[in-house]
Amino acid sequence: MSERRALAERFLDHLAVERRLSPRTIDAYRDDIGRLAQAIDSDPTRGWDAVSAERLRSFIAAEHRDGQSPKSLARRLSAIRSFFRWQLREGLVRANPADGVRAPRAPRKLPNVLDADEMGAFLELPQGAGIAARDRAMLELFYSSALRLSELTTLRWGNLDLDDGLVRVDGKGGKTRVVPVGRQAREALRAWKSESSAALDAPVFPGRGGAAISARGVQARLKTLAQRQGLWKRVHPHLLRHSCASHLLESSGNLRAVQEMLGHADIATTQIYTHLDFQHLAKVYDSAHPRAKRR
Repeated sequence: MSERRALAERFLDHLAVERRLSPRTIDAYRDDIGRLAQAIDSDPTRGWDAVSAERLRSFIAAEHRDGQSPKSLARRLSAIRSFFRWQLREGLVRANPADGVRAPRAPRKLPNVLDADEMGAFLELPQGAGIAARDRAMLELFYSSALRLSELTTLRWGNLDLDDGLVRVDGKGGKTRVVPVGRQAREALRAWKSESSAALDAPVFPGRGGAAISARGVQARLKTLAQRQGLWKRVHPHLLRHSCASHLLESSGNLRAVQEMLGHADIATTQIYTHLDFQHLAKVYDSAHPRAKRR
């Protein structure tokens, strides 16, 4: 065993004994560090201190070309960074070459949305009482106010102001925000309120036994209602939130307002909807512009 690989084994022993990591995690570290050792084994006489940031970037680039995903490479870099951090503490190297080296950026997966026609068809539920009235109010509020699933299931009547068309929700990190409620959602909520327990501390959308409907219960109802409406896409709570955000941005172009409505701490999170809007524009362009039409 080369001196370089022996040092790697010392580090793995440190992970097992002092940090008490699981055997599976240690095997992952062994594989990640071993891949780098294999890549630089052309000169086994040189130690780990000979690995520079440039050499490490070349290694990551080669791994990427060989088909490693950005997520796998980020994990590999994390393991290598920890290895060199340990060597730095032990006085074995003078610097950590992994500091400042980044994995390739993963392409951001765009959320699916329903277009306006699909959403309109989905929301055209038949009028009814009981569960039908509850479901109608639930769907309308979901789409109208772009609520998260957890925000909807914890909603109480005291959080709603149907006269002014506002709802107060407790979002991520305990942050409270107030968002508008559309006309059709207010009408559906009033119809549901007239036949349900409207006490201020009562859940707006109860499930069995009168307690707030569960997240799984909402997901099951959406799936059932989508099939009834002839919509065979995978419909889930976040799809309605995504669709609301996309339609708002498409119509207004006001990214800051959409960010505030969604309760995003960072506008970069909201900017994903600008990509959806561009996709829509590109489709319109391809179908309508004389110079874009393919022969």
